[in-house]
Order: sequence, then C-alpha cells, then structure tokens
Amino acid sequence: METIVSILNKTTDFLQKHGVPNPKLDSQLLLSHGLGLKRMDLFLNFDRPLQEQELSALRQIVARRAKREPLQHIIGSVSFRGHHIKCDKRALVPRQETELILDMLKENMNNVLDVGTGSGAIAIAVALELNANVTACDISEEALSLAKENVALHKLEEKISLVKSDLLSNVPNNIKFDALLANLPYIPLCDKNSLQPEVLNGDPHLALFGGTDGLDLIRKLLNTCANYLKPNAPIILEIASGQEKILQSESFAGIKWVENQKDYANQTRFSIFQKC
Repeated sequence: METIVSILNKTTDFLQKHGVPNPKLDSQLLLSHGLGLKRMDLFLNFDRPLQEQELSALRQIVARRAKREPLQHIIGSVSFRGHHIKCDKRALVPRQETELILDMLKENMNNVLDVGTGSGAIAIAVALELNANVTACDISEEALSLAKENVALHKLEEKISLVKSDLLSNVPNNIKFDALLANLPYIPLCDKNSLQPEVLNGDPHLALFGGTDGLDLIRKLLNTCANYLKPNAPIILEIASGQEKILQSESFAGIKWVENQKDYANQTRFSIFQKC
C-alpha cells in the first residue's frame, strides 16, 4: 500500500521529469493541499497509508502540475506577506519579490493609490499593515472581480475602493495621494519565448507585456501621475533588472527619480520616483 512518503518521492520524480521547477517543494505543497494537511503534518505522518480515493484525487492535481499549470492556481491561493490571497487565471499570481514594495512605504499614510492592482494583494497588504485607505485600479474587469473577492475575504470593503481604469483615466482627482504603487506589465515583447510555461500560459498577457522595452505603460503613468499626488509623495514601481537605467535617463512631468531598490536575489526590482 502506498504511503505519504512513497507518494511524495514518486511525485517529486514525476514532476522533475516534466521540467517543473522545485519539484520536491511542489510535491509537498500538492500533497498537503490534496490531503487537507499542513505541510509539517506530512513529515509527522510519513508512514500513513493512503486510500484509493485519496490517491485518485492526488493523481489529478499532480497531472495538472506536470502540464505546468501554476501551483497557485491548483491550490487556489497564495500567501502574500502572510495574507491569504485567492488567485486564478483572472490576474497575475502575486510574486514573493513584490512583497518588498510594502517595506519602502513610510507609516502615517492616509491615502495610497495602487495602479494595476490585479488580485488586490498589494492593496490588501497596505490596508492591513498601514491602516491606510487604498484606491486600487485596473483596466481588467476580470482582475477587479478577483480583487473584489479578496477584499471581501479580508473584510476591507470600507478601506479599499476598486476602480476600473486605464491607468489613471478614471481615478478620482479630488484626492491627493500620499503614495503611488504600481506593478504594471514590464516584460519586453522580445522576451516572450523565454518565459516559463506557468507564466506564459497561466498569467493574463495583459498583465505581462509592456511593449518593445517593457516600459510603455510605466512611462505613460510617470507622465500623468503628478497631479494625483501630494508634494514629495513617492512613486514605487516594480520593474525588471536593467530597466532602471532607461528610466533614470529619461525625464517625466512633475516628478524626479530618487533611488532603486533590490529584491531577495540582489537584483534591481524597484525604481522609486517622487513628486517634485
């Protein structure tokens, strides 16, 4: 009879043969999800026999992962700074690197603008951790429907306002924001074929690609955001490493470049501007 440890080992080998990154970790997460156990409980119950009904359910989700469906879509959620965020094909899967954007915000923020909110992960973290009011906008109705579910999940309807908007086109202009955060599409079109299948087939292309050099939407935002911000308000943008050099060499209306920040892998991940 199959046990937890035997299925863990077989699943790891199977995923590895299909080119899945981190097959051992993914195996543990899939089994803990499929069996309704905490990941630590797997190690405490290595020799527990598995019933055929359990094995059948596990085979289905392991097969999905082997086809390179994103792990987060199979599980249905992801942890973002410890906050439970529901995720699926409607929006970009929140990345661990993006969590760092919160560490660059000062306290005493009353109103924060989150542009390209996607699943709403950043807006939710800002509202919970800084107790700020957040206006979160996105051009995608599907993304906003997912963000609405996540906002409701955390009971933040009174703290977070969701707005369908092409960048700032429908953002209220009667509020001067203390900060603007944006994780906009920044992947150059020429890099499309180098992406992992999980990204290329799992995330909406609308949330991935930003034109020839990846910066089309970021430039547009930088040139139109000054009138929405208080003096000296920071504009924190997630970018790809190397794009900071391009942004630093260009001028934008009413704002100035301040600094860049790196991610967990010591790669430049954020470019920070400020209203003049």
